[in-house]
Amino acid sequence: MASKDKLFEKRRQRNRTQLRKKSAGRPRLSVHRTNQHIYAQVIDDVKGATLAAASTIEADLRAGSTSNKEAATKVGQLIAERAKAAGVSSVVFDRGAFLYHGRIQALAEAAREGGLDF
Repeated sequence: MASKDKLFEKRRQRNRTQLRKKSAGRPRLSVHRTNQHIYAQVIDDVKGATLAAASTIEADLRAGSTSNKEAATKVGQLIAERAKAAGVSSVVFDRGAFLYHGRIQALAEAAREGGLDF
């Protein structure tokens, strides 16, 4: 029986492989969450560079709880704002091995409302 970590890594790699096939050169909006925080990065895989980043670790987002949908929504709005400032309007959403549910979904919807197209 495979361990929980190995299954998680396998699911993450499977998702990433499909994203590479469908990305068509667009930057990737990568999302990671822990029990306490949520992180988002816009990554250009061709250059291997991070174009924009936002997380609940930042001082202005630490005011309230950092592990709920409201915090994820704030991170989604902030990453959309920073990506637009970096000249990125269309991305591929990389949820990793996390289900599109809860905080991941809240971040994605806020990023869409902020002007990112995916």
